[in-house]
Amino acid sequence: MGSARERLQADLREAEGELQKLDQRLEQRPEFGPGKGNPRAYSWEMELARRKRVMARIDALREALAREREGAYGSCERCARPISPERLDILPTTTLCVSCARAATSDPAFRSADGAHGAIQK
Repeated sequence: MGSARERLQADLREAEGELQKLDQRLEQRPEFGPGKGNPRAYSWEMELARRKRVMARIDALREALAREREGAYGSCERCARPISPERLDILPTTTLCVSCARAATSDPAFRSADGAHGAIQK
């Protein structure tokens, strides 16, 4: 595929299509509760959890597209160094280079107040 924008847009279209299919499947909520068992309840709950993950992916892709429009896509939001093309191929929505991602997973001070990776707390 050509540019980062084209890849992100294609990934976004795919995720939005998956969301649409999930929404269709979730329209029919099975009845469940005390004394009302339905074997479909388990799969419905799994689909609901999957929908949350797809929504998070859509949000991340939209944020990546916004960074691309601003000229910030591919730059680490922590150190401003370029993120390797190989890393972006694997994780197109990443905002951290390998070094900063490694620091984020090993250094609790790197986490923001809400637990997300991003800025060092002082």
